[in-house]
Amino acid sequence: MNQPTIFSKIIDREIPADIVYEDDDVLAFSDVNPQAPVHLLIIPKKPIATVNDITPEDEKVVGHLFTVAAKIAADKGFAADGYRVVMNCNDDGGQTVYHLHLHLLAGKPLGWPPYQERIKRA
Repeated sequence: MNQPTIFSKIIDREIPADIVYEDDDVLAFSDVNPQAPVHLLIIPKKPIATVNDITPEDEKVVGHLFTVAAKIAADKGFAADGYRVVMNCNDDGGQTVYHLHLHLLAGKPLGWPPYQERIKRA
């Protein structure tokens, strides 16, 4: 990633966010366009653009995103009821910010598919 993203600006505190968790490697904050009663984004502080850009050196921090999701779910009391974690990759996968991020959604029953798929016409 050559250019700063909105997420790197949140990490650097250039843009305010409702931060719910932070440690040396990860930051979690509320999504500004929530798709569920609880919709948090969990990001590595290291800039990784997409899932395709994860290297073997990134495996620890990427795994940590998931353990942080489980910790937040337990701390906020919705782990037993259930939640969804999603990571989008590139345009067709629904990624809009090119800084790896894990969506944590909870607070209501979540159906499948999560949204109506866009249909490409030839």
